[in-house]
Amino acid sequence: MPIELTGTVADRIAQALQRHEVTHIFAQSLPSAVILAAESLGIRQIAYRQENMGGTMADGYARRSGKIGVVAAQNGPAATLLVPPLAEALKASVPIVALVQDVERDQADRNAFQELDHLALFQSCTKWVRKVVVPERIDDYVDAAFAIAGSGRPGPTALVLPADLLRAQASNAHFPRSASLGRWPLDRGRPADAEIARAAKIIAAAKSPVVIAGGGVHGSGAADQLSRLQEECALPVFTTNMGKGSVDEHHRLSAGVLGSLVGPYSLGRHSVTLVNEADVVLLVGTRTNQNGTDSWKQISRDATVIHIDVDPAEIGRTYEALRLVGDAAETLSALRDHLSRLDLSLRETSRSAVVARISSFWRMFEKERGVFTAATSPIRPEKVMAELQACLTPHTTVVADASYSSMWVVGQLRALSPGMRFLTPRGLAGLGWGVPLAMGAKVAQPENPVVAIVGDGGFAHSWGELETMVRSNVPVTIVVLNNGILGFQKDAETVKFGAFTSACNLGNVNHVMIARACGCDAVRIDDPAQLAQHLRFGLSSGKPYLIEVMTDPNARPPLSLFAEMDKAA
Repeated sequence: MPIELTGTVADRIAQALQRHEVTHIFAQSLPSAVILAAESLGIRQIAYRQENMGGTMADGYARRSGKIGVVAAQNGPAATLLVPPLAEALKASVPIVALVQDVERDQADRNAFQELDHLALFQSCTKWVRKVVVPERIDDYVDAAFAIAGSGRPGPTALVLPADLLRAQASNAHFPRSASLGRWPLDRGRPADAEIARAAKIIAAAKSPVVIAGGGVHGSGAADQLSRLQEECALPVFTTNMGKGSVDEHHRLSAGVLGSLVGPYSLGRHSVTLVNEADVVLLVGTRTNQNGTDSWKQISRDATVIHIDVDPAEIGRTYEALRLVGDAAETLSALRDHLSRLDLSLRETSRSAVVARISSFWRMFEKERGVFTAATSPIRPEKVMAELQACLTPHTTVVADASYSSMWVVGQLRALSPGMRFLTPRGLAGLGWGVPLAMGAKVAQPENPVVAIVGDGGFAHSWGELETMVRSNVPVTIVVLNNGILGFQKDAETVKFGAFTSACNLGNVNHVMIARACGCDAVRIDDPAQLAQHLRFGLSSGKPYLIEVMTDPNARPPLSLFAEMDKAA
């Protein structure tokens, strides 16, 4: 039987959050009525310093916890700062519920202090946004926000809450609610058996099939099903940037991240031939976006494409495909079942040859990048990644900021198990989101180590949250790759224009002093021999720790955009 509830609208919101298993809310006291009510129920507030960062903390929390993230903010300028992280979550398919205070109802359209059309503001960056004006409907609206965020293609929703409404008494609804909707995905549909059977026959008869796995594998919790399919059908598996960790990258049929990482000294330079030659390409939970396909150049026009995705609009966006609309885990499970009834001798016959080719790709990659992992000064980012690799466990969460930091992580590190998490802001790839993503991930799984790789350019967007990290006891290890430049911008402008603007050169900032001023222990490293001990310390210390590594300003990831520059180097 539904519980009869009493109190104000703010009390009812807090009670609904508790019903949806919300244990943390990323906020800065506002809407105060809601936060006070939530804290009285034991829901912990993680008080960010800036809304852009708070929204991204909720994103990282949702990605790592399997629960819908909740962020709250004041109306006006605070609300506008939620737009970037909600836009990232929309593109990256991450469920967040935003609770945004509004001016009092009788003050609307009178230029009240910090009044803004919040409905118009959030329409472009959420799946659904509503303004609540009737106290009796508050449970309906909260449940709708969670249900829409966590169902179908996950994404953010927003509730706009007038301040006076929050203080009003809430009577019991005519239709009481008792469901718990805080975990995602809420719904797990799958395609019709006839379509799955058709896809299974195509895969079984393929001569050189490949799988490209995207972030939807993690969102669905489908890594185990994908790994079983990989082994049972001898399928080579590539991942996108967001899909990294979908499979164990030490498995003999794992070919790593591809996308635009196909320049000199990359794994993709060698492994891309498997995709180019494929007669069947199975896409799982990927948007087939520009970075994930090297500007849509890697899949042959002659290949048969099978696309599994929860969002029907993504299937066929660029590549006409056999449409398997559904949850990745459920669909892969059904596909495995159908394949188990077919003759897979052709797949088994090709196994040893495919394994040998993939093994040769990894060997060539390791040999070629050896020059960059040497103990030289200034330190190469590849050396940092090599030392970090030795410190990782399957339970470590590795987070990267946008731009080069993401490329170093996805291209140089190797996943140790199916489902290992590498969080990168690749929906819109906004600079500065590495640290808050890592903080959200740590709040979600406080028992597991979290390391964030950020550049000095991106870190400048978020270093104010060091104080949040210390005050809230969120022990993340931050590795700042300090090369004194905006690396991607400088290199991209050089390729396109033969010169770069003055903004690409940064000032000489001592990040260790900033960290220590916030109460965070920190160290600066310019000797590569010191890397291992400080990485091990940071990941095991149980405290916030910053490692500033002075890196080579001429180092850049092996992206296709810079292939000619790297050949000439």
